[in-house]
Amino acid sequence: MIVLITGASHTGKTALAQKLLEKYQYPYLSIDHLKMGLIRSGYTRLTPEDDNELTDYLWPIVREMIKTAVENKQNLTVEGCYIPFDWSKDFKKEYLDHIRYFCLVMSENYIRNHFASIKRYASIIENRLDDKWCTLENVVEDNARFFTRAQKNNANYILIDDKYEIIIEL
Repeated sequence: MIVLITGASHTGKTALAQKLLEKYQYPYLSIDHLKMGLIRSGYTRLTPEDDNELTDYLWPIVREMIKTAVENKQNLTVEGCYIPFDWSKDFKKEYLDHIRYFCLVMSENYIRNHFASIKRYASIIENRLDDKWCTLENVVEDNARFFTRAQKNNANYILIDDKYEIIIEL
């Protein structure tokens, strides 16, 4: 089984991947690690701020890694914001049967009522070296953008509205 987890920054993608690792022993790939490895090694001139270009650059690599894992009957969670909303068009049915997709989205109401917690848990799994950009307004905008695109593409999303509780049974 392949589990894809995407969503706006600070929605808990990596924390959810870690929970799935602990519960199901599914290893996970953080697309951010792949991104930074390629940037730091000089394999790309893109920067961490080039989100749209990074999706176009990283997705073909990640997509083929997913296919390889399916072909080898391996379990894997892939998490990151660089999974396109139309990801499924890149897979034949025999691959799609082994992939589950989840987009995490926080409502504006949740963000406004829990922003201090969002900031407090920002480094629960990975240490964020520079999180100054993470303002209430930026988090609201980013989540609204993900929510709109998820709805437009009929993507499976998990709306975090009242309390932060995500349960995924595989």
